Amino acid sequence: MKKTSTRLADGRELIYYDLRDDTVRTAADRRPLDRTVTTSEIRRDVLLGDSVAIASHRQGRTYHPPADECPLCPTRGERLSEIPDSSYDVVVFENRFPSLAGDSGRCEVVCFTSDHDASFADLTGEQARLVLDAWTDRTSELSHLPSVEQVFCFENRGEEIGVTLGHPHGQIYAYPFTTPRTALMLRSIAAHKEATGGENLFDAVLRRETADRRVVLEGEHWVAFVPYAAHWPYEVHLYPKRRVPDLLALDEAARTEFPQVYLELLRRFDRIFAAGDGGRGAADEPRTPYIAAWHQAPFGALEEFDGVTRDDFALHLELFTIRRTSGKLKFLAGSESGMNVFINDVPPERAAERLREVASS
Repeated sequence: MKKTSTRLADGRELIYYDLRDDTVRTAADRRPLDRTVTTSEIRRDVLLGDSVAIASHRQGRTYHPPADECPLCPTRGERLSEIPDSSYDVVVFENRFPSLAGDSGRCEVVCFTSDHDASFADLTGEQARLVLDAWTDRTSELSHLPSVEQVFCFENRGEEIGVTLGHPHGQIYAYPFTTPRTALMLRSIAAHKEATGGENLFDAVLRRETADRRVVLEGEHWVAFVPYAAHWPYEVHLYPKRRVPDLLALDEAARTEFPQVYLELLRRFDRIFAAGDGGRGAADEPRTPYIAAWHQAPFGALEEFDGVTRDDFALHLELFTIRRTSGKLKFLAGSESGMNVFINDVPPERAAERLREVASS
């Protein structure tokens, strides 16, 4: 992997990650952009104990542009974009309309490929490995920023999810606090550790989950399963078999196997509904909308979590779709949005069975 860092016309950082070591990146951003001005602010909710990012400048962000005006495609001739060069493998750059900025953290965009019509599932193993290396490198770099306490790499795919740019891409949020979801896990780890005399909760969960009939696929170094208490109709958790706190701690064997396992998992997600979903799907069903989210240990202090260390946390990826069957979405209505109590219409055992059924030949 070759890494080349440069600056866009408004001062934002852009980084090329290339498969070839002899690739030269010298193209300049020719757009007449003013310096980016953001109004991001973090406000604390004292009743719920969580935080909200107020970012009014995001109202003006690019919204469903036509394909020939996509800002994530390479620059071609006089069609100027966020990426100055005429081609790329993987690119990461500071978001022009960030939810977090300055002392409130940082937001970055990760473009997985220059092919506008592709999806992550279409990448080769070599390309997917390059994305993993980019995620890892950004996690390392962002963790050293004084305002950053947790790094979150994720992908939103599909208009149903709320994606406004169709180009295959993800994002990285560097939060100035430990997120509520992670804090819940850390408190559960602490309680289990105390109740069992030191047993790691993630180890216990992984033993239970992989012993049941909800395993979707398994490699030598990774295992994917539908969790016992899945919140979403089709939800899969992907774990390295050796517990590590973050992407930085993955060994070479796990990195090498990751593309094979993850790409197969994504391709199965695309086949769930197109293949029929129990006879109700359609051959022309659009690609499955999903969210893919990496859970990593925070880099900030953990004193409030009663003896929990970063090494007690287990890196894992959560992949889920809001589609519950062909042509129907799972909406977060009163119970989910108002009380944070999920109601799942698809039994996790059936979801796992379905994902096994659509395995490639």
